[in-house]
Amino acid sequence: MSMRTGRTARAGQYAALLGYLVFLAFPFLWLVSTAFKPARELGSLHPTWIPDHPTLDNFREAFDEQPLLQAAANSLIAAVCAALVAAVVATPMAYVMARRRSRLSMAATGWVVISQAFPLVLLVIPLFLILKNLHLINTLWGLIMVYVVWALPFALWMLVGYVRAVPAELEEAASVDGAGRLRTLVSVTAPLLAPGIVATALFAFITAWNELFFALVLLKTPEKQTLPVVLTHFIGAEGAADLGPLAAAAFLATLPSLVIFAIIQRRITGSMLAGAVKG
Repeated sequence: MSMRTGRTARAGQYAALLGYLVFLAFPFLWLVSTAFKPARELGSLHPTWIPDHPTLDNFREAFDEQPLLQAAANSLIAAVCAALVAAVVATPMAYVMARRRSRLSMAATGWVVISQAFPLVLLVIPLFLILKNLHLINTLWGLIMVYVVWALPFALWMLVGYVRAVPAELEEAASVDGAGRLRTLVSVTAPLLAPGIVATALFAFITAWNELFFALVLLKTPEKQTLPVVLTHFIGAEGAADLGPLAAAAFLATLPSLVIFAIIQRRITGSMLAGAVKG
């Protein structure tokens, strides 16, 4: 009886997981279908999953209507810089928080978790005023600073799990052999943290690449706007969307995130498990 109950429960779990995957995949599959549909099929009262007459016209119109290449370059610069800075800043901070078990490190870890619950609206006004005083409004460098601050808490949380997964005995053995603290960190600890640092940087990249709210508030001139902001230009003042080109541009903008997430999803899972075991 118990075995039958277990099988039923497992089948229910798999069914729920399958339903959830379908729920997640539906928007992307519909986006891909829309991107390749001609205008006649987009206005059809009986839409189909697979376009009857696939076309690349939506992609051509998207590049003709909006400066997608310039926007993609801006997004790439902001995302790469934010990812590198966040990884460089978070690595030593995470090491100290993981190795120094004190009330201060525990409070810092708690603050990292709590800060993720803050709504963006509460942060945008203080950040705007700070960047205005620094003359960084409408600049990619100002946006990069915001992205680093926004990605840093989760980057710290990820890296703390990786640092705690590295046995402290390895560092103690290197110290006994005469290696100093700096050499131990560079020669022993850093290579073991490399997968975590890469995963953290890629996570920060995805966050910055997909971000819209801060970019919409801080960037004003068209030549400095990022890709998510430019995608909003396909929607008219009255809410009418140029659906075909919008879907084509959104599909192209989504591809880098999907590829990078496919690369780092195992590493992110490993970081969470390491943090749970060592914490």
